[in-house]
Amino acid sequence: MRLSQFFLPTLKETPAEAQIASHRLMLRAGMVRQLSAGIYSWLPLGYRVLKKIEQIVREEQDAIGCNELLMPTIQPAELWQESGRYEDYGQEMLRITDRHDRKMLFGPTNEEVITDIFRKDVRSYKQLPQLMYHIQWKFRDEIRPRFGVMRGREFLMKDAYSFDIDYESSRHAYNKMFLAYCRTFTRLGVKAIPMVADTGPIGGDLSHEFIILAETGESEVFCDQKWLNKDLSGQGVDLNDRTGLENWVQTVLEDYAATEEKHDPANTPVAGDDLIATRGIEVGHIFHFGAKYSEPMNATVLGPDGKEVPVMMGSYGIGVSRLVGALIEASHDENGIIWPEAVAPYKVGLINLRTGDDACDAACEDVYGKLQNAKIDVLYDDRDIRAGGKFADMDLIGLPWQIVIGPKGLKAGIVELKNRKSGERTEVTLEAALKQVGA
Repeated sequence: MRLSQFFLPTLKETPAEAQIASHRLMLRAGMVRQLSAGIYSWLPLGYRVLKKIEQIVREEQDAIGCNELLMPTIQPAELWQESGRYEDYGQEMLRITDRHDRKMLFGPTNEEVITDIFRKDVRSYKQLPQLMYHIQWKFRDEIRPRFGVMRGREFLMKDAYSFDIDYESSRHAYNKMFLAYCRTFTRLGVKAIPMVADTGPIGGDLSHEFIILAETGESEVFCDQKWLNKDLSGQGVDLNDRTGLENWVQTVLEDYAATEEKHDPANTPVAGDDLIATRGIEVGHIFHFGAKYSEPMNATVLGPDGKEVPVMMGSYGIGVSRLVGALIEASHDENGIIWPEAVAPYKVGLINLRTGDDACDAACEDVYGKLQNAKIDVLYDDRDIRAGGKFADMDLIGLPWQIVIGPKGLKAGIVELKNRKSGERTEVTLEAALKQVGA
């Protein structure tokens, strides 16, 4: 993409309403613009990051045999009344009445809808297990939305649901999702620590939040310092080996990690310098809640003995849009964002230091074409502005690599290659620069 044709409304000054780094940088980098309190329009740069995160989440859900579907944003209140959550959920639920005086709501989550789908078409234990997910916009009417997309009212979320015949099978589904989450966050380039957590309005008897440690996090968290160096990639783990998977999960969880609600200072098995007490950003949450929804909503199947039994369920969420902000909180500097390569809107920023110079234009066009032919996402700054402005914008938007082409370098047969994460600048041949970025 040529920057002269790309909608990138960057800002030099920090907007007054932005209190944390991710909010400041998303506004300054032209990723989002606020439409209303806690509601944002995603501009081209931000939307590219959002879609890349979404795709990684999707691939890891698909890898464990989870079926993607799409459920509506607007739900009938009667389903929530049936489960008993309509009044319990509180004012965060946006309640609506349609023209026929039917009570509706903008879904904050989808346990009731997926249970209704399941109970209409699944009759026998032979049709189990079932794992289903969707990636859909949600709405929760936060009393005080803040911190940009980190605590917005409208947000994009992946929520998955499992249905099993008994506790052992549903626990295996929980473990499979635990593994998928560890692999997802590893691919995204962040350390998300699974912590024992409160189940909240979702309910259930088992729950883990996946937390990115950050001083700007919304809640206090506590964990053993061993987590900082722990491998959570899940490489080599067989998700179909129930015993092996359970053992791996328990090994991962053997070191202490808990959210504020579950932390007991008097009985913490780790103390002193070994205990990290900081703040964290929740980017994922998994729940096992047994028959909490299946019993009141009559989601039953015929078991092997011919008797009807309520299915065991779990739900599993990842905040896709929140992850954009969380990744920035975890990876930025005074000049701007530093994107992990897996989710960067473009891998390479190509900078023409003298637009209009025949040699520079020709060299940049050649590099631009080669990068595109190699299927490498490239943003070519071909604007006729001062070099300082080009450098500032590239650092601000945080692309992993910058290739800088100017008239002096071309005469010497070199270009400048900059790694955004390390800040290292090297003068290399054009061929070496292309090889380094994978072309």
